[in-house]
Amino acid sequence: MKKVLLIALLLVTPVHADTPANDPETCADKEQRIMERLQRAEAAKNQGQVRGLNKALQEVRDHCTEEGLAAERQRRIAESEAEVEERREDLAEAIRDGDKNKIEKREGKLAEALKELDEAQAE
Repeated sequence: MKKVLLIALLLVTPVHADTPANDPETCADKEQRIMERLQRAEAAKNQGQVRGLNKALQEVRDHCTEEGLAAERQRRIAESEAEVEERREDLAEAIRDGDKNKIEKREGKLAEALKELDEAQAE
């Protein structure tokens, strides 16, 4: 009985795209993260990685905008929401069919999609 209630709750719980992220990543954050990796690569004398990170650093400096990052976050959230909705529909179909194996698989896939959505919203 509890499992049926949980499934029903998952199927009707709305997904909120407008949930604000706590601390969205900024271009400065990206640049800082790349610079830290660059320092480690230089210390390890990994020239291939140094070249790649220098290129990545230049790309961030040349092309990164806060608006672009926000748009990318929204795109990832929208994709995750669509995936959650698809997984909910798959689970509902499995429930209608009454196939225990399919229900368990669909529950796992829905849980995974919900986790990915939470991660996208937290970015």
